[in-house]
Amino acid sequence: MVRLQRRKLLASCLCMTATVFLLATLQVVVELGKFERKKFKNSHLQDGHNTVEEGSNRLNVFLKKEALTLNGKKKLEVGDHPIMLWWSPLTGETGRLGQCGADACFFTINRTYLHHPMTKAFLFYGTDFNIDSLPLPRKAYHDWALFHEESPKNNYKLFHEPVITLFNHTATFSRHSHLPLTTQYLEGVGALKSLKYLVPLKSKNILRKRLAPLVYVQSDCDPPSDRDSYVRELMAYIEVDSYGECLRNKDLPQQLKNPSSMDADGFYRIIAQYKFILAFENAVCDDYITEKFWRPLKLGVVPVYYGAPSITDWLPSNRSAILVSEFAHPRDLASYIKRLDYDDRLYEAYIEWKLKGEISNQQLLAALRERKWGVQDITQDNYIDAFECMVCSKVWDNIRLREKGLPPRRWKAEGTHLSCPAPTMFAFSTASRCPHCPLAPRGNSLREMWIASFQQSRKEAQALSVTKPVTCLVASREERPKAVP
Repeated sequence: MVRLQRRKLLASCLCMTATVFLLATLQVVVELGKFERKKFKNSHLQDGHNTVEEGSNRLNVFLKKEALTLNGKKKLEVGDHPIMLWWSPLTGETGRLGQCGADACFFTINRTYLHHPMTKAFLFYGTDFNIDSLPLPRKAYHDWALFHEESPKNNYKLFHEPVITLFNHTATFSRHSHLPLTTQYLEGVGALKSLKYLVPLKSKNILRKRLAPLVYVQSDCDPPSDRDSYVRELMAYIEVDSYGECLRNKDLPQQLKNPSSMDADGFYRIIAQYKFILAFENAVCDDYITEKFWRPLKLGVVPVYYGAPSITDWLPSNRSAILVSEFAHPRDLASYIKRLDYDDRLYEAYIEWKLKGEISNQQLLAALRERKWGVQDITQDNYIDAFECMVCSKVWDNIRLREKGLPPRRWKAEGTHLSCPAPTMFAFSTASRCPHCPLAPRGNSLREMWIASFQQSRKEAQALSVTKPVTCLVASREERPKAVP
């Protein structure tokens, strides 16, 4: 009896010591974080989520989520249902009993449930994840789940292994995630095969008398991918119509200048007139593929793509996009596009799959067929619903194991669940000698900021790794495995 009491006392002391050490280390991390937030505050205010080319798609998802929860929301008592606490107030729900197959969980953003005995999981939205605001000390039976579909520029800290491996469950754009969101911007096969907006090549050739062969529409300028520098250089070798705030040389009609118009019928019909679209992501990460890639494919325009190195795994066919990575310099890319522009036979090879309605990529077809959520489809759960139910089901799996007297299963995220290389900058000089090209900004601190931000986030991740994960080893009475009769 005395020996058991000593063990309990020793375990409690270890927990208290670990917690104090955690708080001290986190204070160092917080100070590092303050430096980053102070230095880059203006940039985040400028970029945020409100970019012209990205804002409308994010809005559609959250509006759908709100409609679904309002229609089916039940404000019930927790009872014996596991609590899934959104540490990030993403859903705005103070309490909802959600049904996930045969299981049900109580979802809430109310942090007063932090120490409730039925709280089993904490859900985080990546953009809002702050290392100086975590539900600590972390208990051994608390699962952490990350939902992050956004670019690394929204929160670089998550893209370092010491931070991403804090989580038990993930839903990210990576195919390696527990709930992959790689095709989050693609409604389905039908959208790719649709000929609704397709402009015949003969008509496009006539339109070329007043339109450039290439179109560029971006208003989130100088992101981590440094895409504007590349396009600026490209403009020295080939004509580009640029409608967005970045490198703009052509204006959209007034009614289409609002960010919500990026998915409007009128905008689609303007863009569909072009032969090629510069589809450049704001960051270069495997499987980070946005509407910039899928939109031209849906419209029957050839995307000139720069972004995910893994893009070849997601092409509808082997010849459906021109990849910037295959050209040594923008001048080489410009020469190739000019060649396709003048030769209808060569150009048509890139849209043959569209004209025939043939998608040969079996991996893409399987991903669309097997995903457990839909895009702009009210008959299916959206990916937030799917994420919540994934975590709920895992929690219930462990509850049933404990009821049988078996140890719970532990899931853990890996570095591949959210990984991007450090951002780099292009170094071109020819465009400065191009009389009709936009001038490169002098001393562009925004471009340089992304490299500094990545380096700073790596320091914070390394500091956080010292404390990961601190959990008390003494299980609470409610969590002790039941004895097998």
